[in-house]
Amino acid sequence: MPATDRLPRSVRIGYGSGSVATGAFGTVPGLMLLPYLTDSLGIAALAAGFIVFLPKAWDVILNPIAGRISDRTEDPRGPRRPWLLKAGIALSATFALLFAAPEMATGLEALWVLVLFLACASAYAFFQVPYVAMPAELTSSYDERTRLMTWRVALLAFTIMLAGATAPAIRDAVGGRDGYRVMGVVMAAIILVGVLGAYFGTRRAPVNAPLPGAGSLRDQLRIVATAHDFRWLLTCFVIQALATGCILAGVDYLASDVLGKDGATTILFVCFVGPALVLTPAWAAIGTRIGKKRGYTYSSLILAAGALLIVSAQSVPAAAVYLAVGLVGVGYAGCQVFPMAMLPDAAAVDARRTGSNRAGVYTGVWTAAETLGLALGPAIFALVLAIGGYRSSTDNDDVIQPDSALNAITLGISVLPAVLILLSLIWLRRYTLDAAEVDETVSA
Repeated sequence: MPATDRLPRSVRIGYGSGSVATGAFGTVPGLMLLPYLTDSLGIAALAAGFIVFLPKAWDVILNPIAGRISDRTEDPRGPRRPWLLKAGIALSATFALLFAAPEMATGLEALWVLVLFLACASAYAFFQVPYVAMPAELTSSYDERTRLMTWRVALLAFTIMLAGATAPAIRDAVGGRDGYRVMGVVMAAIILVGVLGAYFGTRRAPVNAPLPGAGSLRDQLRIVATAHDFRWLLTCFVIQALATGCILAGVDYLASDVLGKDGATTILFVCFVGPALVLTPAWAAIGTRIGKKRGYTYSSLILAAGALLIVSAQSVPAAAVYLAVGLVGVGYAGCQVFPMAMLPDAAAVDARRTGSNRAGVYTGVWTAAETLGLALGPAIFALVLAIGGYRSSTDNDDVIQPDSALNAITLGISVLPAVLILLSLIWLRRYTLDAAEVDETVSA
């Protein structure tokens, strides 16, 4: 079916429901896996950071391959949808086992988490890359892609709030390692709901996929690397993913060690995602009025400002910290809407100019870089913890953290991500694609 300018609402919702899967997997390990390793299994912070990082580093290699494979997939359902179903089911199954390590020697427990997280990451690559590639093929409209991303980011924000708020609540309600096991099964079920929603919800979606690009994967990557606007946008986004990874990794530590309040992790996530749920359509409207690049810049500045305010967490009431996190959520919503709407513009411009479909390669590189940023974030945060003298423990230990560790937590979740966000804007300034150029290329 040929691509159309405006998509049915059912297709927008169906496509957006895939964010239930990506949001749950993107949020829960980033929030819960490092504390699980350091505070439940008793693994040292540096070793835990390595376990969290390695599977994501593997995805950096795997994602472009997954994109190339999906580009060349021939199926009556389209090149992307078969992968949503197969890889999505595998992701749900392996995630259910991730937090279910049986009681063994500490080294064997660490190996269990590493192997299962590698399996999760591999399945996720073959789900996420085809999923992110789809918008470039669903519609040729610059503004319709923003509308499509509005649904995606709204559902993503909802899932982040649902998963981020309920995962620690389930863990705390059940308690100990059993709490992590139950939480893992519940989150796996949520992932499966998103997978099935995306697969069945896009069954009537129009698809206009140019022929796969000629040449090897290396040739395709070399061509993609010459796309200057894509490169600037990607660099900005991956630095921001690094900042987001630091924030996610620090939330549970901020709640338990700095604020010292029961249920604070859940409150922080509600404060973070609540504004995003309300303001995602507003960011989309702002982007239509002033352009995606300017909207992305403004939302980045708001996110950085909110992060900087968190630096006072040790000396201000908890309510002030919650408000600062809410400001982070306002900016974060825009920082998801705009780059994800700008990516298919770059891929579609390339496809229209060349007649070759490299959307999968573009999104493979994109998701690989995003994955690397989100993986490096917790790893760097773990390094900050180690430098600050953070004391790992098991469920049966009651450890009091030194002031240096509390300072490390606070700086790692505030100043560090704020500096990274501001640094990323250097590359965003170089991005040049706008509505006129994208629409001109499409109509040519």
